[in-house]
This record gives sequence, C-alpha cells and structure tokens, in this order.
Amino acid sequence: MPMARGESGISGLQKAAILLIALGPEKSSLVFKHLKEEEIEELTLEIANTRSITPQVKEEVISEFYEVCLAQQYIAEGGIGYAKELLEKALGTDKAVEVIGKLTASLQVKPFEFVRKAEASQILNFIQDEHPQTIALILSYLPSGQAASIISSLPPDRQADVAKRMAMMDRTSPDVIKEVEKILESKLSSLVNQDYTIIGGVDAVVDILNTVDRGTEKHIMETLEIEEPELADEIRKKMFVFEDILLLDDRAIQRVLRDVDNNDLAIALKGSNEQVQTAIFNNLSKRLATMIKEDMEFMGPVRMKDVEEAQQKIVNIIRKLEDSGEIVISRGGGDEIVV
Repeated sequence: MPMARGESGISGLQKAAILLIALGPEKSSLVFKHLKEEEIEELTLEIANTRSITPQVKEEVISEFYEVCLAQQYIAEGGIGYAKELLEKALGTDKAVEVIGKLTASLQVKPFEFVRKAEASQILNFIQDEHPQTIALILSYLPSGQAASIISSLPPDRQADVAKRMAMMDRTSPDVIKEVEKILESKLSSLVNQDYTIIGGVDAVVDILNTVDRGTEKHIMETLEIEEPELADEIRKKMFVFEDILLLDDRAIQRVLRDVDNNDLAIALKGSNEQVQTAIFNNLSKRLATMIKEDMEFMGPVRMKDVEEAQQKIVNIIRKLEDSGEIVISRGGGDEIVV
C-alpha cells in the first residue's frame, strides 16, 4: 500500500486515504477486505482526519495509482524490460523510469510469474518428482485453473498431501522462495520483496478444489476428513457459497427448493443480490414467489447472522443433493455428464 511522497509532498498513508475517499464507500469497502486489521485502523483514522482535498492533489494521487497499477500489470506480463518499453510509449521515458522505480521499491512482483506462461503438462513434468512441500509452494502462486490441472495429474496419494500443505502454509522465507525459483531457472527472483510473503492458505485450496474434476476433489476431501477433520470442515464451508446457486440449472434449483423451508428461503434471500433472487423466484410458482416476497417485506430488517445461517442451511441441502447425485454443480473442471 505505501506510496512514495510525490510532488504534493504527502505521505503514502495520506495518498491511500485520499484514493479511498475518491473511490467512494462501496469500492473502498471491497479494498478493505484485502487489508490487515492494523492497516484498516490506520486508514480509517487518516480518512477521518482528512478534511478537504484540492482537485489537483486528488488527480495526482489517482494518476499515480493508475500508473503504478499499469506498470505492475506489464511487469507481470513480460518483466521489467517489457514494462519499461510500454510505459515509455504511454508516459514518456522520464515518467516510465520514475514509475518503475516506485514499483520495484514499494510493491512486490509475484514470484514464479515465468511459470504462469507454461503449459500445465510442462510444469508437471518439471515438478512432479519434487518434495510435496515444494510443489505446494509453487502451486500457491499459480492461477487456480493452472494449479488445478497440475494437482489433478499428480498421483492420488500425493494430491491430498499437497493440498494439506498448501492449506497449512502461512509465511515462507524469501530465501526459500528464491531457492525454489532458482531451481526453476527464474529470471524474476531479484524482484522478490524481502518481507515475508503470505501465500497458500485455505482460500488457495478452495479455488483449486472448485476447479478440479469431481473425482479429484472427492478424493482430497475424503483424505483430509480423516487426517485433518477441522481443516476439511473449514474448506468445505468455503467451497460453495449461497450465491453459487447461480451455477445450478433451473431443474436443479427447483429440486433444491423442494427441500428448503419457506421461512429460511425468505431470510436467505433478504441478504442476497438481485441476480440470485431472480433465479430463485423464476423457479417458484407465482403464488409461492408472491408469498415469499411478502414475507421478506413484512419481516423488516434482519440480522446478518440470521441471513448467513439461513443461507448455510440451503447450501447444506445443495451439497447433500450433489453428494447423492440428484443435482450437478457446473464446476468447469471436466466432470462428465452422461445423458
């Protein structure tokens, strides 16, 4: 988050506060979800203390943020040289050098970017004989689709081991990352920030399991349920959220709704987006849809905790029906459907 002092002489924290004010509450709340608690506290205090911003300062901060984001994207796509070349065309030589300097000094370029451009089969051939911890480290940095292809192709006895190591991975020393990158002949290792890097975690595993084929997912989850039941439960809770009901076709939604309590449905829909509400109402009879809408209107404000509990009940029904084979969730991971 920190940005260097610019022409206006304001600090990185002040710039971040100004940027969030400019973005507005809705977009800023999405940014806050990715910050640490102490960062949120600092920013909230700074925003509260920011009384007025001149149009000139606001424009300078937004421009700097855009330029740095642009540079980071170019670096990720083709490295420093590629980024410098494109930025020179867009911003001029002096400005390009300035932006690249800020980026390499204050932002982290993800390790293993060079691996992202390779075919999953090529990566698999290169890493399949490595230690499971090394494989877990590499997969934690790859897009979930690419990582899913690789983990699906590993021997069954290694799949759950690698998934477990990814989920339990917290902070990895930059020296270890550099060593693994060196083995993979990385050209970007010098760009790794010397701060400890947070990678992996449950969310990374969830992204992969939501992408792999059903057989691979089932094997990994069954193994984790035996070896790490608490971890398996945490992963399972995140694997299908209420909004994912949009992944179901109309017939599956109708089957789910047959097992759902009307009061739970009204509370669950109270906290859902318009797209989900439309999908549900389109699969109810007109009479029942009208009744649910009236219940939602008359119940007034509801606690978020009650909404989440009602949505979780419906998610549990969906999982149960999927496990029994009564419905199919479209995952895009290669599940075969025989008609």
